[in-house]
Amino acid sequence: MTSALPTVSAVIPVFDGLHFLRRSLPALLARIPADLVEVLVIDDGSTDGSGEFARALGARVLPSGGRTGPAAARNLGVQAAVGDAVLFVDADVVIHEDAVAVAREVLGDPKITAVFGAYDDRPTDPGFFSRFKNLQHHAVHLRSAGEATTFWTGCGAVRRDAFLAVGGFDVARFPTPSIEDIELGYRLRAAGGRIRLDPRMLATHLKRWTLTDLVRTDVRRRALPWARLLLRREQAQDDLNVTGVERARAALAWLLVGAAPLVLAPVLAPVPLALLGLAILANARLLLVFLRSQGLLFAFGGALFLQVYYLYATAAYLFAWAEHRLGLGER
Repeated sequence: MTSALPTVSAVIPVFDGLHFLRRSLPALLARIPADLVEVLVIDDGSTDGSGEFARALGARVLPSGGRTGPAAARNLGVQAAVGDAVLFVDADVVIHEDAVAVAREVLGDPKITAVFGAYDDRPTDPGFFSRFKNLQHHAVHLRSAGEATTFWTGCGAVRRDAFLAVGGFDVARFPTPSIEDIELGYRLRAAGGRIRLDPRMLATHLKRWTLTDLVRTDVRRRALPWARLLLRREQAQDDLNVTGVERARAALAWLLVGAAPLVLAPVLAPVPLALLGLAILANARLLLVFLRSQGLLFAFGGALFLQVYYLYATAAYLFAWAEHRLGLGER
């Protein structure tokens, strides 16, 4: 059953992100009906004129009072918002033209508490790791479309009353960018809410990823805190990057690495080659995305680096598991 479509407040936290806002904010302001949506930019202590730029374009700008982190900045935005729902948009994200309409349509169903989308398959930075990270996210979210247990603030909307009812983002636990949106999703679900991942709700990501940035973020801000959260909850989730299939792919990556030295023995050389073939088949859907978007050479490089990704992500989980077993708790 569909009720009246909700009004929306878009909330964008920014810290020294003027170079991103120059592309993302005009697009957002141009793609929203002014009588149904307001845009709030939370200036989190910027020194590059981000707040002044946003105000000059017509956005409502709220200073956070210092460098508080995106979780606290978003909480401030929700407190000040007047819409029935809040659309979270990262400063380095350009939403597609129909993203707001999709969010309002989905939340027009009173049974749905939140909805989020995905990056599109057109990363703007030409670097290998930027393209890899963007397309991996795109493929994972698209194959996970439907009912979800998590949430995503890159381009995601939630009913304001439901957000406030569960206490918003956990600022104490996540003072820096991490999995605060995933953890919020778990609490929304625990409170009886339903979350949808809608692949029509797309956005273009502007961020440039280096190898160091990617590994540090994946391990310290994603894999480790996510593993700790799952272990503390003492229940496995089957969503996004933590499905049973993903765990099987990670195990295959470890087998491949363990068998790699056998390539030097003529009799046993087919073993690692066979495992590589299995790894390619196991990740065929993602590799097809790589191939269609970036070509054969990128797809081959992506297939190899994907195994590296599984190695360090699994190592992070095992570290968190050992930490949990030893009763060391969160760090």
